Amino acid sequence: MQDIFTAVFLVSLFSAAIRVATPLVLVSMGELVAERSGTMNMALEGIMSLGAFIAYVVTLLTGSPLLGLLSALAAGAISGLIVAFTCVTLRANQVVIGLALVFVLTGFTGFLFRAIFGIILLPETIEQIPIVRIPILADIPYIGTIFFQHNILVYIAFAIVPILSFILFKTELGLKIRAVGEKPEAVDTLGINVFRLRYLCLIFGGILAGCGGALLSLELGFFREYMVAGRGWMAIAIVIFGNWTPRRATVGALLFGLVDALQYRIQTIVRIPYMLLLTLPYLTVIIALMVVSRRTAAPAALGEPYVRGGEDS
Repeated sequence: MQDIFTAVFLVSLFSAAIRVATPLVLVSMGELVAERSGTMNMALEGIMSLGAFIAYVVTLLTGSPLLGLLSALAAGAISGLIVAFTCVTLRANQVVIGLALVFVLTGFTGFLFRAIFGIILLPETIEQIPIVRIPILADIPYIGTIFFQHNILVYIAFAIVPILSFILFKTELGLKIRAVGEKPEAVDTLGINVFRLRYLCLIFGGILAGCGGALLSLELGFFREYMVAGRGWMAIAIVIFGNWTPRRATVGALLFGLVDALQYRIQTIVRIPYMLLLTLPYLTVIIALMVVSRRTAAPAALGEPYVRGGEDS
């Protein structure tokens, strides 16, 4: 057990925690914007699976991780558009549509993977996203390894957090998004298109969900079925944990990443069935949700389709 308290162990742990948390940061930021506008995208698990698969296949065919990433972003945008059309325009139940898309997209990617590659134990590897060392900062002992030796998507994900926080709470656009999630009928009377704004928020959320899924396969260098492993659902829980604010949601993602990274390392030190250790990150977030649940305040119009005055419901 004394190995846990060494500097090498702790540096490796915290560095891994940031990497593990990054997909959750990306996906939760997109979902946070969508929910702030009053709409839930419950299909995140499926969109992440699709993004991971598309990124893997395109990168395998072209040899370019960048094209793989862009393809995943496009797939995420289209998925977000489908969610927007069914939930905003058709006013379908957001939970039902989300669950249906999770099954469809997860099954679709699994079917395509087996149809193209067959049932294989070791999938063909692809070129991974390269590590970008930040000059000077990466050479700082301990700190440099933890924070400044990651791939470019890690830096982008954590840069999105303060930018999104500023947009939501300090700009006119953010005020409109929050107002649509609270009182869409009041916003509509001011001439702001509620439907268009919700469309844009859901598409943005779909893009980040596709990006989060792509990061999984591009960072590992391969794709396998069910590699998302519940992270789409976890992103929704993290948004609630963060009380619909970017910074607090990021704390939730980092908490999950830290416990997930820790349980893999504990497996080599403590004689505990690994199946139990695999549940630790999820149990941690559930417990955290139970602790903060009484202090959370969801947007008032969250999950409620907007019907413009005079239209048939």
